[in-house]
Amino acid sequence: MRPHRTRTFVAILAVLMFLLASCAQIPRSGPVGKSKDESAGNSNSPVFFPAAPRAGASPETVIEDFFMAGSGYEDDYPVARQYLTQAQSVTWKPDKRAIVFREAQVVKTAVENEYLYELDLAYSVDADGVATQFPPGTKETIPLSLEQVEGEWRISKVPDGTAIPEETFKVIYGAFPIYFYDPTFTYAVPDFRWFIKKKTVKSMTSALLAGPAPYLRGAVVSAFPSGMKLARESVPVVSGAAQVDLSAKELFDASAEDRQRMQNQLALTFRSQPDVINIQLRADQDLVRVEDNGSVLPPVLDKSVPARQIAVSNGDLVRYENNRVSPLPDIQSVAGLGPHSPAESPVSQTAAFLNGDKTTLYSVEPGQPARQLTTRSTLTGPSFSPHDWVWTAGPGASGAAEVVAFKPTGIAPGMAVPTVTLTPPWLSGRTVKDFRVSREGTRALVISEANGKSSVQIAGIVRNADGAPKDLTTPITLLSTASADQGVWVNGSTVAVMSSSATGTVVPELLTLASGEPQQLAPWDGLTSLSAGNGSEQIYGQSVAGIFQRVGNGWELQLKGPTEPAFPG
Repeated sequence: MRPHRTRTFVAILAVLMFLLASCAQIPRSGPVGKSKDESAGNSNSPVFFPAAPRAGASPETVIEDFFMAGSGYEDDYPVARQYLTQAQSVTWKPDKRAIVFREAQVVKTAVENEYLYELDLAYSVDADGVATQFPPGTKETIPLSLEQVEGEWRISKVPDGTAIPEETFKVIYGAFPIYFYDPTFTYAVPDFRWFIKKKTVKSMTSALLAGPAPYLRGAVVSAFPSGMKLARESVPVVSGAAQVDLSAKELFDASAEDRQRMQNQLALTFRSQPDVINIQLRADQDLVRVEDNGSVLPPVLDKSVPARQIAVSNGDLVRYENNRVSPLPDIQSVAGLGPHSPAESPVSQTAAFLNGDKTTLYSVEPGQPARQLTTRSTLTGPSFSPHDWVWTAGPGASGAAEVVAFKPTGIAPGMAVPTVTLTPPWLSGRTVKDFRVSREGTRALVISEANGKSSVQIAGIVRNADGAPKDLTTPITLLSTASADQGVWVNGSTVAVMSSSATGTVVPELLTLASGEPQQLAPWDGLTSLSAGNGSEQIYGQSVAGIFQRVGNGWELQLKGPTEPAFPG
């Protein structure tokens, strides 16, 4: 067994950062032509030139050098294929999966000429760019067989895919959003994928046609029908126009509105590609014109929230805006209920809150008394979706974690409030610490705990045709360095989380779907609640000393008195 630590590429990591382009235009017409550029993307991305096999190399060296040659992706990994026998070189499919490791070593097995490549796994990226992140210490082994060819060791059996060091991966690959719709086609929902930077346009298109990542399936929709495929294995960019050549039958069968939505979906997805100015839909290379008759509006990208916040002051609900406190318009006093953890609907004047010991959820509307929605041994602070459902989580009668949604808006006093109770299997044995619906209503930030360890996860919200919640998808996990117990959405792709403490120093973190790398914010003593407006500069924290706003690399006192501020949602 010969250990081998990951080779670092310090010089390479100084490469210029990838620049995001401005939003692509929606085309009305465009040039017709062919391009030899079959892998359009960022032409300035660095290129690796791995070493060819060395004469007399040992099996361990051949294995190590083969995986290092996985960085040479241009022209279908020609150098890496030199390490394989002729038969394996023909059948090996490197694009099936990218395994990203922190450290690796070659291990000889008890079977002759068979080895294992043992990895400390950092990421696994599938053929559609869906990445799964793993904490340090996660192990994976790749089995390999070798044989001698003309006196030199060559790999005769290896699984499809590549395995490359984390440092190399982050230079070659980039995280890019492809976009889907919420079920009403009102909002755009980002679905971040990892692609080789020089081959992004075609990769993005293929991933879009294949559908959303598993955690979004059922929560979002696509304008592209199931079964639609690329008519050719490239998406050339000619004079700024991405020529997306699709299977003719599905494209012609689609309505004019759906074709407009397809084009809008592609335009959003190609926003990050500086060479793409507009999009041409094609059927067997013939241009299909997309007429905009005004019936289809572009989806809202990164839905914003109003500038106001709801808060608690002098034991009652108040509005906190422009560093001033004022009464909530037309809302009766709820001071007798001891409100905490308030929330406000982004689409109506409905508010919700917990009582002092966080066992009862109430809602209140203009001109009506507060309404009790549920009582449990403990509840998470309420969160509203743009559909006016208010969500909370807590243990059910059996003690198992339940997520509950209510729609009290417009329901007369004394009438039953529509209620949905969800018991996702992945929450079995866990205690939900916080539950926050994303601003477009298709996803939820779920912070839960089991055996003293917390998880920060994003799940999709599946709804019935009438918009009522139906299920939560199996989530993805975002790695956090702290044991978080609360969080908020900062924008469509970023959340802020922290482990609150009234007495200790708290270090909030930004976690993004794009990179998975936590960004620590400035520490502050005694932060007990977080809120976020539109972007990372509108993050607020509250302690006994008052409400603070994130300013640069620190916190600045805004106002003393109000507590637990929360933006609508």
